[in-house]
Amino acid sequence: KTLEYCKEVGQVTASFHYPLGVQATDEFLMKVSEITGKEIPPTIGLERGRLVDAMADSQAWLHGKKYAIYGDPDFVYAVARFVLETGGEPTHCLATNGTSAWEAEMKALLASSPFGKDAQVWAGKDLWALRSLLFTEPVDLMIGNSYGKYLERDTGTPLIRLTFPIFDRHHHHRFPLMGYQGGLRVLTTILDKIFDKLDRETSEPGVTDYSYDLTR
Repeated sequence: KTLEYCKEVGQVTASFHYPLGVQATDEFLMKVSEITGKEIPPTIGLERGRLVDAMADSQAWLHGKKYAIYGDPDFVYAVARFVLETGGEPTHCLATNGTSAWEAEMKALLASSPFGKDAQVWAGKDLWALRSLLFTEPVDLMIGNSYGKYLERDTGTPLIRLTFPIFDRHHHHRFPLMGYQGGLRVLTTILDKIFDKLDRETSEPGVTDYSYDLTR
């Protein structure tokens, strides 16, 4: 409604999902530059380069990973888009308050990448439904809020806490998700969870190659 009012009084408007990841942040900054008539500062260009470089460096660990993403519609869309950029597969995308319009938008996003071909969108479903999905169609990682810890306990799917509400961890609200720096933070958080799981699975003396284990 606010956008409609602003247009009526002659204000230039633009709306976005979370500017998370490379392409989403590109689109946001280019629109800001267009509206303001100001160039994007070189320092922000350097931030972009660091994110792209980090994604390329970690590609071998991210490619093909399957995710369950849940939360508010805007968050799910943004994270799914970023996961696609990393070569991951957003297998289950669930928003309890997702609308049919959001569902259509999500399906268009997933259809834009070969990594989204097997993904499913669940509008109006809750975490009890996601629990069943994690048993019948397991994934590697789950991204959402603190409520997912009960699914993690039941299904063994590692949880990455990235969105409100986070009750059981301190100070997560202080770290950015948006922009190139936010993308780098999300990237390293995902990778840390992947490596934590690998550490747990490669700790058997006489079986695990400990030299390799330290060179990830």
